[in-house]
Amino acid sequence: MTAHDVDVLVVGAGPTGLTAAGDLARAGRSVTVLERWPTENPASRAFATMARTLELLDARGLADDLLALGHRAPGVRLFAGAQIDLTHLDSPYPFVLITPQTHVDAALRRYAEAEGAEIRRGIEVVALREDADGVTVTARPKDDDDPAHRLTWRARYVIGADGAHSTVRRLVGSAFPGKTVLTSIVLADVRLAHGPAGGGLTAAAPGDVLAFLAPYDCADGSWYRAMLWDRANQVPDGEPVSDAEIVDVLARGMRTDYGVVEVGWKSRFHCDERQVEQYRHGRVFLAGDAAHVHSPMGGQGMNTGIQDAANLAWKLDAVLGGADEALLDSYHAERHPIGKRVLVQSGLMARAATLHPRPARWLRNVLAPRLLRIPAVRDTVAGSFAGTTLRYGRRGLVGTRATQIPLAGGRLTELQRAGGFVLVRERGAPPVEAPGMLQAERTDRGPAVLVRPDGYVGWAGSAAHAPTRIAELAAMRTR
Repeated sequence: MTAHDVDVLVVGAGPTGLTAAGDLARAGRSVTVLERWPTENPASRAFATMARTLELLDARGLADDLLALGHRAPGVRLFAGAQIDLTHLDSPYPFVLITPQTHVDAALRRYAEAEGAEIRRGIEVVALREDADGVTVTARPKDDDDPAHRLTWRARYVIGADGAHSTVRRLVGSAFPGKTVLTSIVLADVRLAHGPAGGGLTAAAPGDVLAFLAPYDCADGSWYRAMLWDRANQVPDGEPVSDAEIVDVLARGMRTDYGVVEVGWKSRFHCDERQVEQYRHGRVFLAGDAAHVHSPMGGQGMNTGIQDAANLAWKLDAVLGGADEALLDSYHAERHPIGKRVLVQSGLMARAATLHPRPARWLRNVLAPRLLRIPAVRDTVAGSFAGTTLRYGRRGLVGTRATQIPLAGGRLTELQRAGGFVLVRERGAPPVEAPGMLQAERTDRGPAVLVRPDGYVGWAGSAAHAPTRIAELAAMRTR
């Protein structure tokens, strides 16, 4: 068998894998993506694209097209009048974009292909072997047992972005500890005669059922993604979902009949809370659902995976360009705590929504609306939900998101489309001698910052005393 040589082999052509592939190809690295399914999945569970993810997509020139396809929801209406209000977010995107994951997948696929990544569909990984210089991956056409049809790739690094049932995770021997949170959850696309007033996302949890509606921006504005759960109807994932079940649970949950005119795609599934203990296994890295899964409450799965990929890709590029390989350890150090926080946050939302004892529901319904009306609580919850307040490290500017820094002439995300580091100087500071380094001037009174390719601050100080490391980083981009 002849081995195909690449810098990075990505397993999985979902949003996580495609983001990583596009970023690495944009940086000039050779990348191949292997996807076991021969065609793109026409159905999608994810539908919410958060503000922080939209910022990352804008840094790749993808946000505007997606915004034209979706519905901008200003917040999430919860039980008893409680609301997660996103309109105060410190972001160009003070809302959650409701659009099918298929739209996000398509945008990221076009991005990856345009940057030069190769995507091979209908190919499944069956073995991998790591040594001191790289990883040898053996694959085959899906379900083809003929040894003569085996394919081999030789890669410096491998990214396992192949979902909750990850083959890469199994091959590196990583456990996936955790537990099942909810069973018999129904997802469906429904067309309603008259949906909830006021727009946005609507959840209701009267005790024995859970109902959630998210509006799709279709031509007539009447299609919604519904998520439903009935405590009294806990059946296996394979049990068919009837239209009558959808109509009944939705009406009981919302305590009103919105008039289901038509039911489109529908599915039943269960949700787990699981996370691997290590995101890095030598030259193999786990990302997205291969590394963590959690409750769908909060819509964090796709968003967290895309952000995993953005964090990892620039570090692989830097190491391939000559940076110390220890930089790759920071992928786990930075993203594992974020993944754990998402598990906790999504789990709390799921447990709050499915509380059964009447006193507990009463207390929830009294406290939640009052707390979420307090500006500090409102903004903390909204920022965590949207991903704009998540950071790396516990204090100081380093590790914080840089997107909100006001610049003289344009947005930071526009500069980031080149894929490298950006030096943002203090207001009035002259350009720094750093060939190849993109620079901008901030218009507020903040310090100079060096912005990493994933949009987070990597250094802060005075531009006049910028570290010589800036020149080194710029040089790595040309190797």
